[in-house]
Amino acid sequence: MTRRAVARRLDSAGPLTYLFLVVVVAASLFPLYWSLVVASHTNAAVYEYPPKLLPGANLLHNVRRLFSTGVVNVDFAKALVNSAIVATVVTACVVFFSALAGFAFAKLEFRGRKVLFLLVLATLIVPVQLGLIPLYIEMKHFGWLNTLKAVAAPNLVTAFGVFLMRQYIVGAVPNELIAAARVDGAKTWRVFWHVILPAVRPIAAVLGLLTFMNTWNDFLWPYIVLNARNPTVQVAISDIATVAYVPDYSLILTACFVSILPLLLIFLLLGRQIIGGIMQGAIKG
Repeated sequence: MTRRAVARRLDSAGPLTYLFLVVVVAASLFPLYWSLVVASHTNAAVYEYPPKLLPGANLLHNVRRLFSTGVVNVDFAKALVNSAIVATVVTACVVFFSALAGFAFAKLEFRGRKVLFLLVLATLIVPVQLGLIPLYIEMKHFGWLNTLKAVAAPNLVTAFGVFLMRQYIVGAVPNELIAAARVDGAKTWRVFWHVILPAVRPIAAVLGLLTFMNTWNDFLWPYIVLNARNPTVQVAISDIATVAYVPDYSLILTACFVSILPLLLIFLLLGRQIIGGIMQGAIKG
């Protein structure tokens, strides 16, 4: 068998491959579908056997109940706005500062560069839970408790983002391009703004999506520093789940379904760049 035939055989997908992909996609989408099914029925339907497998006609009613503060005693609309603000600010700062630090570690020569980069990587092995008490004390001294600043401030830059940007810039931006920009009279900031940022756009989309998702879905830290009057989405869902003696699962999963929609919208808007960034990184790797 020739080498070309072997490559063609490896590239072709058989029936089992498609079957496996269908099973994976179905398993991935089922939680979202099940949230929609339960959200479109009454709470009594959740306990019926056999369980409901098709969406009902109660979705809009449950959505109105969700956004009615008199029903759940939680301002879910405010929670959505708070999460959108925090996730947007954190995502923008993480992408910008990670690109800036990645550029410094990848292309600038300065004393202690390798040691500093190793220290940044070392923070990845420290559990997040170890920093909760010091961060809480710090936010209290700043007077930021029960404000969105307390949620956003500790997450404005991440070691993972710096590492990802640094590794991408090393392979994606040739030193000759930076040297040519400097010959044209560009200073370091101009090189970063006009050379580095356009080059890292694909990986910035990937990092932006991951950061937005992690920030949007974060529960522990917002739950510690915020109260029920100024929640994020995940804190609001927790409050809805515990507001009554008997959980209203139709309302809880309505909140979960609504909270997923912004993430789906972000993915639809940035999907092409995200996939392109992942594939480009895989080819370079």
